[in-house]
Amino acid sequence: MSKQDSVVLVGRIAGPHGIKGWLKVSSDTQPADNILDYAPWQLRHAKSGAVIREAEVLDGRLHGKGLVVKLAGVADRDEASALQGLDIAVPRSRLPDIDDGSYYWADLEGLRVTAADGRPLGVVDHMRSAGAADVMAVRSTQDGSSRMVFIPFIRGEVILAVDLDAGVIRVNWDEAV
Repeated sequence: MSKQDSVVLVGRIAGPHGIKGWLKVSSDTQPADNILDYAPWQLRHAKSGAVIREAEVLDGRLHGKGLVVKLAGVADRDEASALQGLDIAVPRSRLPDIDDGSYYWADLEGLRVTAADGRPLGVVDHMRSAGAADVMAVRSTQDGSSRMVFIPFIRGEVILAVDLDAGVIRVNWDEAV
């Protein structure tokens, strides 16, 4: 499968909203309601990645600090509850092109992370938004143990280089890893 044919996780179903089948959605897009532009969605099991169903978005809107959606075929709270925890994926081809120097989180996950001096620090497990800056959760395998180290994704200051072709992110990070 080529990169263009792959799918990208863009959010997850947080739970039911009300009694008429609406769902609360946690979106990884910026702004959050951009996720509505990429429908239909593939709803996938979070652990196995197995596709549960394709979902047509009938309606969606920002609601308070979150996002709520109405999917075709989801008529009540029980049906909505059954979808809680599923990941939302879309084909990469539906996502807009991005400028050089910008990255989709999915492109960073799995890359090796090295210190400025070349020492291996681990592998990007996942990314998360932390307000002022995004954060890389790096699974460190130093000394045979496996633990998570959180490194802010601040270009120039912390993130020295991202080489997608080589699969490496070089960082200025001196904390014992």
